[in-house]
Amino acid sequence: MSRAPVRRVVIAGGGTAGWLAAAALVKHLGPLIEITLVESDAIGTVGVGESTIPTARTFHQLLGIYEDAFMRASQATFKLGISFENWGRDGDAYFHPFGAVGRSTWMGDFQHFWLEARAADMAEPYGAYSLEQQAALDGRFTTAGDPALSYAYHVDATRYAKFLRSLAEPAGVRRVEGKICNVVRDPESGDIAALELDSGERIAGDLFVDCTGFRALLIGQTLGVDFKDWGEWIVTDRALAVQTESVGPPVPYTRAIAHGDGWRWRIPLQTRTGNGLVYASAFLSDDEACARLLADIEGKPLFDPRPIQYATGMRAQPWSHNCIALGLAAGFIEPLESTSIHLIQVALTRLIQLFPFDGGSAALAQRFNDRSVQEWEHIRDFIILHYKLTERDDTPFWRRCRDMAVPDSLRARIDLFREGASAYQTGEDLFRVDSWVSVMLGQRLEPAAWHQVARLLDPAGLSNALVAMRQQIVARVPTMPAHAAYLGEYCRALPAA
Repeated sequence: MSRAPVRRVVIAGGGTAGWLAAAALVKHLGPLIEITLVESDAIGTVGVGESTIPTARTFHQLLGIYEDAFMRASQATFKLGISFENWGRDGDAYFHPFGAVGRSTWMGDFQHFWLEARAADMAEPYGAYSLEQQAALDGRFTTAGDPALSYAYHVDATRYAKFLRSLAEPAGVRRVEGKICNVVRDPESGDIAALELDSGERIAGDLFVDCTGFRALLIGQTLGVDFKDWGEWIVTDRALAVQTESVGPPVPYTRAIAHGDGWRWRIPLQTRTGNGLVYASAFLSDDEACARLLADIEGKPLFDPRPIQYATGMRAQPWSHNCIALGLAAGFIEPLESTSIHLIQVALTRLIQLFPFDGGSAALAQRFNDRSVQEWEHIRDFIILHYKLTERDDTPFWRRCRDMAVPDSLRARIDLFREGASAYQTGEDLFRVDSWVSVMLGQRLEPAAWHQVARLLDPAGLSNALVAMRQQIVARVPTMPAHAAYLGEYCRALPAA
């Protein structure tokens, strides 16, 4: 069935997803379409503080966002990676850094050289060859210098959405305040025709973007698109979030600290710290989780912990009829590797590239959906990896994770590394080889063998190469300013409005 040309785009919901959509669409397609965003101040968002990955920087560049302005407005800090604590074993610690670790060749990635050197007792720990990791753990940061650091941000999600709104509305996005009380469908095509608000106003459109969060009002409740539940592999289903007063200068990394029934996060902003406890309700009660969170925080809580219930998974077709789901409406993969904002941004990039100006086609939607599923499943596998590769047996939760069967796609990656230390990144993969290797080695997956490319070097040559890499990092890190000092000069947070 042919559809009318798309001229009116209606975004249902605000928050990070809604205002990212509004800002991106008006920036790149503004002269061609009319954009209306409907949100209600009476409906809260999940904005509890967010951690991002380096792809956010590229997306901001596409939007013409000035980094210092964005960071001031959202009270942001820099992020060089994630510190994982108590994951492989209770008491373990490793780091998942952004950027490359060591140097690779076309014949073999760095881990093969490192493993050969380690076997000869010539190597320092794997993370010693990451500039980002060493700068992070020393509390240093700069945007200057060569090579440049690979970095992302910690942001206040609520302030971030307000910042995006301040860009979108002056550019032409019309915001309508109101609660959606009914979604009207065309009786012939089944497409969404309009949103009816509790005020009586009717917002008609040609294309609808569902940013209604976990409610998934359009894609789920109205269109009935199936939800692919991944709870058999990611058993956490609840979180508690609380903000606290800062007790020290912010570090340039996220902390992900495993506990007996899940993990907790610590995300430092310029003016406060975001804290949360992720857990599986089948193993830990809500009251016990709250007590555990409050017992482990540093600094005075700024409010009572906020509960969040979720199911891990995604919509089978994020694009259905004339509706495209973004953010939590499209699905949710728990926040362990900070991928939520990335998935919104990459979906928006794809939507702009495949925009259905003439009304769209089944082939267009299928292409969007196929690529979305591939991306989501890749990230899903990377998250499952953290739970599967544990040697913890101190609680039923960790025994359940350790012993579970995993998707075939992940099993193949684990076997490939275990047998020959190889990892890979395909076209739709978000996480690089360095990321897979950092987590697998960090959680004690020891390869039985590795590529012998390093044996083309004599032992002295291999040792000298590693020493040179290490010396460059050791010399560079102390020249960087302290992270807190750099924030103060570059993007000091704006006072609360």
